Amino acid sequence: QVQLVESGGGSVQAGESLNLSCVDSGGFYSGNAMAWYRQPPGKQRDLVAALTSFGGTIYDESVKGRFILSRDKAKGTLTLHMNNLKPEDAAVYYCNKNPAYKYDDWGQGTQVTVSS
Repeated sequence: QVQLVESGGGSVQAGESLNLSCVDSGGFYSGNAMAWYRQPPGKQRDLVAALTSFGGTIYDESVKGRFILSRDKAKGTLTLHMNNLKPEDAAVYYCNKNPAYKYDDWGQGTQVTVSS
C-alpha cells in the first residue's frame, strides 16, 4: 500500500524552528526524487523544497536560507528542517515525489501554525 506519513508539525512563535518528517512506509518512493509541499488555508498546494532527479536540491525563494531538506534513503525518511519560521509559513505540509500532481496519492499532511 502506498503510504506517506508526515509528522512534526505544531504551533510555534515566529523565529522558532520545527523539523518535519515524512516516512515512506511501503518503500514505494525509494526510486523517486522527493519533495515537501505546503497548502496555506484557502490557497493552492505549492512546492517548498525538492530533491531533483539530478541529485540537487531546490527551494522556493520564500524559504531559501531558512529551510533545509534532507533524505535518508535507508530509513525511507525525508526531513524538512525549518528555521526562523514566519507567519506566512503557516500551512499544511505534505511530502510526495517530485513532481507530484493532484491525482497522485497524498498523505494527511502535518499542520504548521506560526504566530507573530
